[in-house]
Amino acid sequence: MSPRWAYLFFCVLGMLLPYSQFLPWLLTHGVDLPLFFRDLFTNRVGSFFGLDVFVSTAVLWTFVATERRRLGITHAWAPIVASLTVGVSLGLPLLLYMRQVRLERPVEPPVSRLNSGPTR
Repeated sequence: MSPRWAYLFFCVLGMLLPYSQFLPWLLTHGVDLPLFFRDLFTNRVGSFFGLDVFVSTAVLWTFVATERRRLGITHAWAPIVASLTVGVSLGLPLLLYMRQVRLERPVEPPVSRLNSGPTR
């Protein structure tokens, strides 16, 4: 399996698995952010995972900014939106997919005025 297909596969998993747990909670409680955070930090194990996700999200956003500048990745906002709407489990593989697409694109050499011949 090529890296591009692997990253797309992880995008699907990264969306389906978390939402399989979140959507039933959302249907039961609605959009209740205080309850969401109370449930997330109800014990040390939940707090561990919650804080891990917050740090991972900050790392992902830094990686997005770095790769956008370094490789000229377009639509760099998409992994950030994915991390806000689903989580790092979608945002990271989406960025890796976009990065891989950019890396596989042939690089065109810069046009040199010295070798281009006479201009008229």
